[in-house]
Amino acid sequence: MAAAPSVLEMGVMPEIAQAVEEMDWLLPTDIQAESIPLILGGVAPPHHIPVIQIVYETLKDQQEGKKGKTTVKTGGAVLNKWQMNPYDRGSAFAIGSDGLCCQSREVKEWHGCRSTKGVMKGKHYYEVSCHDQGLCRVGWSASQASLDLGTDKFGFGFGGTGKKSHNKQFDNYGEEFTMHDTIGCYLDIDKGQVKFSKNGKDLGLAFEIPAHLKNQPFFAACVLKNAELKFNFGEEEFKFPPKDGFVGLCKAADGHVVKSQHTGSAQVAQTKFLPNAPKALIVEPSRELAEQTLNNVKQFKKYVDNPKLRELLIIGGVAARDQLSVLEQGVDIVVGTPGRLDDLVSTGKLNLSQIRFLVLDEADGLLSQGYSDFINRIHSQIPQITSDGKRLQVIVCSATLHSFDVKKLSEKIMHFPTWVDLKGEDSVPETVHHVVVPVNPKTDKLWERLGKNHIRTDEVHAKDNTRPGANSPEMWSEAIKILKGEYTVRAIKEHKMDQAIIFCRTKIDCDNLEQYFMQQGGGESPQAGVCPAGGSRQGHPPHSQGDVRFLICTDVAARGIDIHGVPYGKCINATPPGEGFICKLRGAEGGRAWRSPCASCALSSIPPRLPQVWYHVCSSRGKGCYNTRLKEDGGCTIWYNEMQLLSEIEEHLNCTISQVEPDIKVPVDEFDGKVTYGQKRAAGGGTYKGHVDILAPTVQELAALEKEAQTSFLHLGYLPNQLFRTF
Repeated sequence: MAAAPSVLEMGVMPEIAQAVEEMDWLLPTDIQAESIPLILGGVAPPHHIPVIQIVYETLKDQQEGKKGKTTVKTGGAVLNKWQMNPYDRGSAFAIGSDGLCCQSREVKEWHGCRSTKGVMKGKHYYEVSCHDQGLCRVGWSASQASLDLGTDKFGFGFGGTGKKSHNKQFDNYGEEFTMHDTIGCYLDIDKGQVKFSKNGKDLGLAFEIPAHLKNQPFFAACVLKNAELKFNFGEEEFKFPPKDGFVGLCKAADGHVVKSQHTGSAQVAQTKFLPNAPKALIVEPSRELAEQTLNNVKQFKKYVDNPKLRELLIIGGVAARDQLSVLEQGVDIVVGTPGRLDDLVSTGKLNLSQIRFLVLDEADGLLSQGYSDFINRIHSQIPQITSDGKRLQVIVCSATLHSFDVKKLSEKIMHFPTWVDLKGEDSVPETVHHVVVPVNPKTDKLWERLGKNHIRTDEVHAKDNTRPGANSPEMWSEAIKILKGEYTVRAIKEHKMDQAIIFCRTKIDCDNLEQYFMQQGGGESPQAGVCPAGGSRQGHPPHSQGDVRFLICTDVAARGIDIHGVPYGKCINATPPGEGFICKLRGAEGGRAWRSPCASCALSSIPPRLPQVWYHVCSSRGKGCYNTRLKEDGGCTIWYNEMQLLSEIEEHLNCTISQVEPDIKVPVDEFDGKVTYGQKRAAGGGTYKGHVDILAPTVQELAALEKEAQTSFLHLGYLPNQLFRTF
């Protein structure tokens, strides 16, 4: 079943659909299928296609605007109904798509907003429901009042702390209120009185309206600090209906209603063209991911024309003058890494004033590398409302969506985010089969017999006594590292691995393992490896996709590196990850994107009862450094208690990982009730023959469901903020 009809049915441009079809992508991955109804997805990484399409549509609108479409009226439809006014609000105040749900996640500042309409006569009422425990004040204000409700003589507020406020005067009133409480706001203009209620309980008179405001229209108003509210102007039934002749604002007589003067028209034709001001910025944690993303953008946009889209890769290690030259000619989509992006933004070479999309890919990786300040800094420089009245869309992609840091980031820079999470906080792809290979140099004496014909280790113990018979912790540490190299080779031979991903802890380990592979086969053996993803040395010769059979890498490859053509997913963890979630990432690389639904085996080597395995943590990672004292003792090493790490990983995955013998003969095991380990490979591996026919009915049902979901979505418009889990 071809991909193009499906993406066309979901509203994707024919030009992009054609590029997708040429890539021979038949089925979406899980995260792609989940994200399709939300951001014009398709069989692609979640953000590439919608970014390209919406950037193109924005440029097309501007192109047509130059030919006479000079003004885009964005305020008219909004001001015709009772809702909170997007053109009369604080910079960090967010309004939901219904115009009634409001939020500000600033924790140090107050941000306020007023309604789109006000009233000049009559007895009026509206309700506000508190959705969390943040701070807020609600009430009424004139159009000339400050958005910080109750701090001048033109507004009247009632706060959750049980204080009423007017003209910077805060007095005790009523009761405190918080999450799940509903506040009723009463205005009797004829009598000149303001009062409030809590969950239907009348709190009594709060304010007498002074004479200078008797002829002023009053608007519903609020001010928030890290809080969320929902307004009800009477379009839906009130929780606590008013009495004594008060009516909902939406039922106010036409002669009593005044529209806000804040209309929010956007003059598109007057927008100054800046060649160095792109419409989309995609931030990646590594050069490899940035390069891969840029290649995807190029592939998907190659048939998009009139106007053509211009993309630019901004990464370190490339002459800045070349990037500046492209910027001067004009760019629409920028993909980059934080270091070089920060340089260009801070010097004014890259302008963020016209950004429509901010994409933080592998956000957990960005945060773990210390780029939170950079993210906050660039986000603060991007307008929340663009010149044509569109809201900034923020997309956060992360394999650890539920981590504290990612949640904290999303709360700070996103408003009403839509969360797309495949299987919850501690999920692992069901096609991944984890097994552990015990590495015990006390029972396996192979390391003694090898003499000097073993893998080169990281030289942490180069000046320690590691000769057989020393019976020192350092000897056992070195022996474990030697055996891990042997077991890696043994696993490849035992399972006749045509291709595999092998994870090592450091780049030095990657280089050493690659050299050992080369020595084993004289450089021409099928076991020859390559380290393009985090494990490569400077000046490492490039390899084409067809040359790479064993990807030897550090954890950076567990963060989205796209590896095609591996018919039978195999992942070898030469060292266990330091954090349980990285184990999920590593395993997921073997189970998330292979072209056939076969199982992935994540082989991890663990030394039982011998926990002290030393690794360098100094900048040289051991090269030329012989300080084996532990870091807490002023040295340059740490040691891994790998059995404890295994226990933490099992707890994180909520399973017991089975062990296999050192011969690494993994039993055929229907481990998830659906996929038999090795079955697909024995039957022909990664070919499509028969696979499409088997899945065709399911795929047709999926396509119908996606078409229905996307059609519904298109009626709602684009979502401004989305978070995606990337496996």
